[in-house]
Amino acid sequence: MFSIEQRPDSADQTTRPMLPSSFLRPSVLLFGLLGMVLPLRAEQVFPPAGWQPAPSPLASSQAEPGGKFSQWLSQFPKSFNYYLDNNVGSSQIFGLMFENLMSINELTRDFEPSLAKNWRVSDDKLTITVQLDERAKWSDGQPITAADVVWTFDAIMKPENLTGPHKVGLDKFASVKADGDHTVVFTSKEVHWRNLVSVGTLQVLPKHWWEKQDFNKVNFEFPVVSGPYAIGELKEPNFLRMKKRADYWAGAWPQNQGLLNFDEIEFRFYPDDDMAYDAFKTGAYDFISVYISHRWVEGTKIEQVEKNWIVKQRVANHNPLGFQGFAFNLRRDKFKDVKVRKAIAMCLNREEFNKTLMFNQYFLHKSYWEDLWNAQNPCPNPLIPFDPAQARQLLDEAGWVPNPSTGIREKNGVALRITFLERDASSSKFVLPFREVLKNVGIDLTIQQTDWAGWTREMNEYNFDMTWAAWGASIFNDPEGSWHSKWVKEPSGNNITGFANAEVDALIDGMREEFDAEKRNQTIRKIDQILTAEMPYVLLWNRSHHRLLYWNKFGTPDHVLGAIDDEAAAKRFFWLDPDQEADLQAAMEAKLPLPPRPATVTFDEVFKSQPGQVPAAQ
Repeated sequence: MFSIEQRPDSADQTTRPMLPSSFLRPSVLLFGLLGMVLPLRAEQVFPPAGWQPAPSPLASSQAEPGGKFSQWLSQFPKSFNYYLDNNVGSSQIFGLMFENLMSINELTRDFEPSLAKNWRVSDDKLTITVQLDERAKWSDGQPITAADVVWTFDAIMKPENLTGPHKVGLDKFASVKADGDHTVVFTSKEVHWRNLVSVGTLQVLPKHWWEKQDFNKVNFEFPVVSGPYAIGELKEPNFLRMKKRADYWAGAWPQNQGLLNFDEIEFRFYPDDDMAYDAFKTGAYDFISVYISHRWVEGTKIEQVEKNWIVKQRVANHNPLGFQGFAFNLRRDKFKDVKVRKAIAMCLNREEFNKTLMFNQYFLHKSYWEDLWNAQNPCPNPLIPFDPAQARQLLDEAGWVPNPSTGIREKNGVALRITFLERDASSSKFVLPFREVLKNVGIDLTIQQTDWAGWTREMNEYNFDMTWAAWGASIFNDPEGSWHSKWVKEPSGNNITGFANAEVDALIDGMREEFDAEKRNQTIRKIDQILTAEMPYVLLWNRSHHRLLYWNKFGTPDHVLGAIDDEAAAKRFFWLDPDQEADLQAAMEAKLPLPPRPATVTFDEVFKSQPGQVPAAQ
C-alpha cells in the first residue's frame, strides 16, 4: 500500500505510504511489512509459545518522560481522518489515537499483540480468528469489543464511504463476524499472502461513537480514542496539540517503555516551506525535516546551526524508498498514446534540475520500486533523456500536428492543452521551465494552483490532467492498489493515473497465493518494467537518507531513528533532556557554541542486532 508523502525538493510536505510512518502501533508505513508470511500447513497460533513482552531494543534506556515536542507537519489538511485523507501526515495524527489489531516488531518483522492478544490462522489459510485483549478500553472507559472491529471493517467497505485505498486488501474477506465480545472471525474469499497483514494493520474505531456520525464528515473531532494520545487543542489552521493519556490502557506495557515520551505533541501547519522554516529558525517549534536541497546546503549557513544550537543531521537507515513523479490522468483521451506521454517526459530536464537547483543531492528515478534492484538484479530500465527534438518526432508520429497560427499541436481539431494541478507555488521553479519546453514543442500547459485540501478534493474524483505526486513504500511491496485496473473507478483510491493493463493485472493476480516475498518481488520487477515502458508518470528524483534539523535540547538513541522509519519517528524515539535544554539556553544567551553531534548517522553502523533478531534490510 502506498500513501501520499513528502516530495523531495518541493516545498510541499504531504506525508510516509503509504506507507504509510511507524508509531507504537505501526500503520501506513508498515502496511505489507509481513508480506513474507510462511506457508501454513496446519492451524497456526500466534504469538508463539514462550513469547513474552519486552522493551524495544530500539528505545533508549535513558529516555525520560515529560515535556513537549513540536514539529511542522504540512499545510492544514482536509481531514485528520486517515481513512478519508490518505496521506502520511494524517496517518501520524490518526495513528496516535487509534490502534491496530496487531503491532509489528521492527527488527524481527513478526506480528506481536496489541488490541489482539492472540490469533489463529486455519490450515486452509482462509480463516483468521482474533482474540481481543480484555483489558483494552476506549478513552471513555468502555471496553474495546469484537463489535468495534466488525463495525470498522463494515464502515471501510461501504461503497459510499471515501475509504478507497483502505478497501484494498480488506476486499478479500467474505465476512467479518463477532463470536462473543472478544473474538472476531475473518473469513477470506481466497488464499492471499496479504490477508494476515490486512487484519493485523486494521485500525479499530469505537462503534458506539462513530455509528452516530456521517463517516465522510468525521474530520477533526475524535472524542473517543484508544491510543496513547488524544486531541488537546486545535487552532485551525495553525496548530494541533495532542495530549498524552494518563489512562492509556497499554501505557505500562514493557514494549512501550522509552517510546512516545512526550506529554504533549504539537503539529504546526504552514502554507509553505519558506514560512515553516522561518518560524523554525526563531524557535517557534522544535523539529523539521528538510526536503529542499538549497535549504540543506545553503539555508543552514546560519548562526543557530553553525553553533550547534540547531542539530543538522543526515540519517540513513532501511526506510523503504517510494517514488515521485508527474502523474498523467490516463482517463483523458489526450494521454492514451504512450508516445505522447514519452514526448512530454522528454521535455523535463531532470539532470539540469538536479545540478543547478538541487546540488546533485539526488539520484534520478528509473523505477517505481528502486529497492528491488541491486547488484544481483540490476535495473534494466532506461533513464528518460531530455530530448525535445525526439519529443517533436514522437508527437508527429502520434498524429499531433502544430497549428500554424497558434503553434499548438492539434489532432482531429482538438488542441493539445494540459492543466497541471499544483498545491505549492514554490514548485514553480520546476514546473515553469517544464512549461516553456512543452510550449516549444507545441504543447500548451496551464498551472492550476490550489492548496492541500483543494488538491485532495480534486484527486478524490480524479479531476486533473497532470499533477505532482509522491508515494511512500513498504518493505514488502504490494502493487495492487496503485496498478490493478479494478481500482481505476474507485473514488479516493491510489490508482490516481487510471492505469489499466491486462498483463499487469494478470501478474498481480498471480501473486495472491505466493507466500515467498522474493518470488513476489521477481513478479514486481516484471511489473516495474511494464510501468516504466508505459509511463503513467514522468518519474523524477529521490534520496536514500533523511535530512533532519532540530533544536539541541533532546536526547536521542545513537541511531536517532528506527531501522525502517522515516523522520516522523523522531517523536517516537526522542525525549526532552532538561540538562541539554538548560545548556542550550545558556549557550544562546552567551553566544557560545554547543558540542557538535554526529553530522551523519548510519543505522547499521551504530545499532547492532541482538541474538534472535534479523537485520531490517533486505
